[in-house]
Amino acid sequence: MNNRLYGNLIFELSHPGRRACSLPENRFGSYEVPDDMRRSQDAALPECDELTVVRHYTNHSANNFGVNNGFYPLGSCTMKYNPAINEEVAAMPEFANLHPLQPADTCRGALDVYDGLQRALSEISGLAKFTLNPFAGAHGELTGLMIIRTYHERRGDTRRTKVIVPDSAHGTNPASAAVCGLDVVQVKSTPEGIVDVDDLRSLLDDTVAAMMMTNPNTLGLFERNIPEIASLVHGCGALMYYDGANLNPMLGVCRPGDMGFDVMHINLHKTFSTPHGGGGPGAGPVGVRKGLEDLLPGESELSVGPYHGNFAVLLRAYAYILTLGREHIKEVGPLATLNANYIKESLKDVYELPIDKTCMHEFVFDGLKDKSTGVTTMDVAKRLLDYGYHAPTIYFPLLFHESLMVEPTESESKDTIDGFISVMRRIAEEAASEPETVRSAPHNTPIGRVDDVLAAKRPVVTYRQMEAGE
Repeated sequence: MNNRLYGNLIFELSHPGRRACSLPENRFGSYEVPDDMRRSQDAALPECDELTVVRHYTNHSANNFGVNNGFYPLGSCTMKYNPAINEEVAAMPEFANLHPLQPADTCRGALDVYDGLQRALSEISGLAKFTLNPFAGAHGELTGLMIIRTYHERRGDTRRTKVIVPDSAHGTNPASAAVCGLDVVQVKSTPEGIVDVDDLRSLLDDTVAAMMMTNPNTLGLFERNIPEIASLVHGCGALMYYDGANLNPMLGVCRPGDMGFDVMHINLHKTFSTPHGGGGPGAGPVGVRKGLEDLLPGESELSVGPYHGNFAVLLRAYAYILTLGREHIKEVGPLATLNANYIKESLKDVYELPIDKTCMHEFVFDGLKDKSTGVTTMDVAKRLLDYGYHAPTIYFPLLFHESLMVEPTESESKDTIDGFISVMRRIAEEAASEPETVRSAPHNTPIGRVDDVLAAKRPVVTYRQMEAGE
């Protein structure tokens, strides 16, 4: 059986007595494992020869998709290319072999990197100081909200238990607030897709702890009323929180700290180039304005431990920043914005554009313009796989029924983008002329259309060794 086509598990390729490695001679003697630490039976490990193992994992790796394989326009994720020099720096043995608990005087170089990156992020964001401890964006959000909650508690302002979140926010915003023990209050968006300031006014009182905002927002639109919003929120005694997930188009152009934000997190794995598909790795440093520095982890009782965050991601981010430098980092945002607007304008005649405005680094279509075909955003996304492209983010944000969110990043060439535009137009044509081809896609992938509902409700996440005769 060809496991490239059928996706065998390594257990299914196992044969008793085969092995792919040899252990070195035992130089440490023999020691008995205490009975209470012994297994009741041997671990069910696969037994395969080396060639089978190499072919198995090589074939599986070819079924994965990443930025190194092709265009990855995943909206709100900023799947930019991770330069090879970043990997070389992260793999240096002087860094890779460090232990998080070794004495500080034995890892001065790593601490210098930590300090340099913190200062660079402060300069980029306009905030006073950062902690690099948080391991992800959501972890950073939670840390930032804990800082805000503690800020109010220290002032004896215990009534402030509400966090205002726009209806276009990332799902982690209300989730992080809830985990922090705060109540979520939603503020509406205007028909133009930005925060409704009049609705916000009606929500502000002395029970509000903070307002969370993403800028550009999840529709890829610049929130032009931030100075007024910050004035209103600060006027009622609350703080402004900046979700840095969409920071990429802002690099070197404008800074959250200058807009009036008090606390923010930055997704280093997005904006500063770490390969983060499949759920990791990540880093979510948190920065604060002057006067809040003592509330950062490591500076107070909020400390999240002795570790300095996901250090390999921090190294990649610092290498990326130093490679671009102060001058060239200013080119990132404009190029990402140019790429996004070029795609949007090239496709808006065949895909529904609910808000026809200049976008920043990403934009949202509301499915195909011709709704009579019955072809959904899900179908378009699946069909893209047949043409060798990763699908954009779909069904987010929730403001539109058939959301299709595209973010090209600044890394992609015009040739790549033109190819994507051509395929998107071809799919629109297929939807009109042969809709069943699109509705039944993908056709050229190892696994075809799956039952998403069944997979969510009854996932198979473990392997059971078949007994003889089964």
